[in-house]
Formats: sequence, structure tokens, C-alpha cells
Amino acid sequence: MFDQKTLDQLTAAVSSVLPQQLASDVKRNMRAALQAALDRLNLVTREELEVQEAVLARTRQKLQELEKKITALEQKQPPG
Repeated sequence: MFDQKTLDQLTAAVSSVLPQQLASDVKRNMRAALQAALDRLNLVTREELEVQEAVLARTRQKLQELEKKITALEQKQPPG
């Protein structure tokens, strides 16, 4: 799910706030722990999100068009 660069950045960020001796010990296992934790999350990529946003936008547009058509038909229909 996450690329190596992202994991490296997360590992470096966490390591930078730890004391130097502790950082070297933690760094060995942190990458695997981060990968496992991130894999358990139900995340999508930016590309997948953008595709779904586009689908939603098209669906909204179609819905609005259909609502207008229904309103127009209801206005043409004689009461009763």
C-alpha cells in the first residue's frame, strides 16, 4: 500500500525524536511495525480517491438532471 519512500520518511521522523541510542534499536523493528500497522488500515491511494470523486461528481450531475426532468414532467401532468 505505501511505497518505500513513505516508510523511510515515517521511520526517519520517529527516529529523529528518539535519543540516539534508542533510535538505532527501535529503527530496526520500526519499519516492519509501521508496514504492518499501515497494511491493517483500510486505506486507498490518492489515485483511487480521485477516481471515486470523479464517479461521484458524475453521479451527482446525473441525479440533478433526472430531478429536473421529473420536476418538468410533474409540472406538465394535469392535477388529479
